[in-house]
Amino acid sequence: MHAPDPDPSAVARFAATIADPVRRADAAMLDTLFRAVTGAAPLLWAGDMIGYGHYDYTYRSGKPGRWFATGFAPRKAQQVLYVMPGATDMRPILADLGKWKAGKACIHITRLTQVDIDVLATLIRAGLRDLATMWPVSGFAGLGADRDLTP
Repeated sequence: MHAPDPDPSAVARFAATIADPVRRADAAMLDTLFRAVTGAAPLLWAGDMIGYGHYDYTYRSGKPGRWFATGFAPRKAQQVLYVMPGATDMRPILADLGKWKAGKACIHITRLTQVDIDVLATLIRAGLRDLATMWPVSGFAGLGADRDLTP
């Protein structure tokens, strides 16, 4: 089962290693956004992914797993945002997002200034609701009405 780094300072230490100042500033802004949307503090997963909340799943083989519910990974060329679990068509939201490229369950953004932050917040919420239709989502202490994950 995957487990995040339990040290709360791991995310800040990792963020300090982001060499590009624009990418580092974008990561800080994304952290603020994800915290606001989810109400969760971030944890560092796999050494370079910043995740919020988590979900437990079971492979077809019966082996259990755990992964972060939503989050992002600052990469050298772009930010990778893990916001689309895949069950729901997010194209209507993505149409208004701005400049991005698609991955399987993620989107790639070169600069945060190229996307609409309010639309991104909507996408994060929609992705969490989508995930909650497939697996129990946890780790969001203090969720308010605007963060309700009920599908």
